[in-house]
Amino acid sequence: MKDGDFALAESIAILLYLARKHRTPDHWYPSDLQKRARVDEFLSWQHTGARQAGSKVFLIKPCRAVYLFAKKNDIPFEFKDVALFKESILGSRFLSSSGAEGGSGLTDKITLSKKVPFLKDGDFVLTEGPAILLYLARKYGTPDHWYPSDAEKRARVDEYLFWHQSNMRAHAPKTLWIQVLLPLLVGQTLPEGKTKEVMDGLASSLRQLEELFLRDRPFLAGDEVSVADLVAIVELMQPWGVGCNVFQNHPRLLAWRERVEVAVGRGLFSEAHGTIARIRGLSSAQVDPQLKAQLAPLLGQILK
Repeated sequence: MKDGDFALAESIAILLYLARKHRTPDHWYPSDLQKRARVDEFLSWQHTGARQAGSKVFLIKPCRAVYLFAKKNDIPFEFKDVALFKESILGSRFLSSSGAEGGSGLTDKITLSKKVPFLKDGDFVLTEGPAILLYLARKYGTPDHWYPSDAEKRARVDEYLFWHQSNMRAHAPKTLWIQVLLPLLVGQTLPEGKTKEVMDGLASSLRQLEELFLRDRPFLAGDEVSVADLVAIVELMQPWGVGCNVFQNHPRLLAWRERVEVAVGRGLFSEAHGTIARIRGLSSAQVDPQLKAQLAPLLGQILK
């Protein structure tokens, strides 16, 4: 879409921009905080749910983005930790450790989605990391740079968030599987041709991130850090954590990472990424046998 000198890609980002600019009837993108969050929840889900129905990979990066955002903005919350490889999110122990026992709507929702993060705010339950970030930004009135009130700046953040779901998020998580989980869980490595396919896809997304979004700007959506930067950086720290130096040969991305770390706070940034930095040190004995059994069909498909 081109609106004067303003150009915007990603169809959903365009829809939201038009709804805001032309003040369409409220039902299209509700002003009510919880109703709008419900729309955002579906929009975030449909990229990796409806559009990628074959994938059932458990991803923890959105948890890190929400954690960073809430801590940085002093948003009060009770963090419920799920020990990856010790507590299976696919079984009853996840529901128990998350305080979601019983026949509540929360239990039903988590049982169906089988993933984190999820947020419970009173009786209101929300899943999908980007939707949770935007809900928190609106509810707690966080500084404007996180999710700008200016229509074009906000659209630029939306543009990245929706591009991310079907591009960077489609490639970066696979590095965890090929570098750590396959050898750890089944003692095998991915065939060379498939490994190259994964790394080529990631390289393509990195080029687009640098050339289409970062360009010569300090941050992805402009001069100040936003939720787009949080969503992007936690994604890239996963391949970095498993031994893929995604910042090598990308000096602009490396400088951007430094700026995001400073904006968030180096101590908080390190705290949020401590687990992923240590994941290569896991041994097979630390993995829940139930989780191994549950992941076996997926691992078999990956190795074919």
